Amino acid sequence: MAQNLPKLMKAVGLYKYLPITDLNSLQDLQVEVPALLTNEVLVEVRATAVNPIDTKQRAPKQQVETKPRILGWDGSGVVVAKGENASLFKIGDEVFFTGDIRRNGSNAQYVALDQILLGTKPKTLTFAQAAALPLTAVTAYEALFERLALTEKDIGKTLLIINSAGGVGSIASQLAKNFGLKVIGTASRPETMAFSKSCGADLVLNHTTDLLPQLEANGYVNGVDLILMNYDPFPYWDTLAKAIKAQGKICLIVDSSGLVDLAPLKDKSVTLAFEMMLTRIKYNTDDKFNHHEILEEVSRLVDEGKLAHTLTRTLSPINAANLREAHRLMEEKRMIGKLVLTGF
Repeated sequence: MAQNLPKLMKAVGLYKYLPITDLNSLQDLQVEVPALLTNEVLVEVRATAVNPIDTKQRAPKQQVETKPRILGWDGSGVVVAKGENASLFKIGDEVFFTGDIRRNGSNAQYVALDQILLGTKPKTLTFAQAAALPLTAVTAYEALFERLALTEKDIGKTLLIINSAGGVGSIASQLAKNFGLKVIGTASRPETMAFSKSCGADLVLNHTTDLLPQLEANGYVNGVDLILMNYDPFPYWDTLAKAIKAQGKICLIVDSSGLVDLAPLKDKSVTLAFEMMLTRIKYNTDDKFNHHEILEEVSRLVDEGKLAHTLTRTLSPINAANLREAHRLMEEKRMIGKLVLTGF
């Protein structure tokens, strides 16, 4: 089932993994429109977001690709074809989606996706605004409600979100605030602190200085109940171990750059969890359909006015020059919210 589709499409990809200052790090290409498996849909990409995972995947290494690798695992668009077993969406449906890091992504005119990686695009958002949501929203949702396992008994507890002005932190702040938690964010600049507060943080600390005295000065002498770590935990490890209450929970979403001592967490019977958005997809878990259900829940929350997009910057069109600029901005690690590219 398909519209009349071209055989070739525009895309931005790579053959070699190079510094972003190299013009060959991301190149304008013309490639074949991807074929579909039976459970997949083909989406015409209207907008694609850039995330830290993109820059990490593109980072310099010796590997050379024989076929172009196309990045981008976060976007929005319109369903234009589907496999015989794909039943969740119809041709013409407007969707937003994550992706599968093992497959080519959405830095292209068309992307083939397992149907469970899609959700119904919020009706109240533009394609650009919608593209800013899927990856960070699924990550934040899983971190809070599955890894930290929030239930009604946690309402009123305190959640510390380190790096609360980034993509995941800004969504997690909103979800946590709506759920009934007291949200303490961290940022480093006046503009990122203001953005964190606009996303629901009750209090924002400066993570360039010691967090413990700041917590104590604001009445949290005994620490916090929950911590969501959206940054390399290694330089913060001692702080995390001291700030978390006994029997508290910590969720990490970024790899540690060094070895850490787990003994202080064991002494407090702390639960340490990890969030990787594509675990269900990569390992084909029995509950992988939850990925689609989370996207549908996010869409509902947006349209009900309970969750806001975090798009702060848009580049157009989708081409190699603009994607190199987007990667450069991400590598500066000064982005507030999300960056999206639109249109070919």
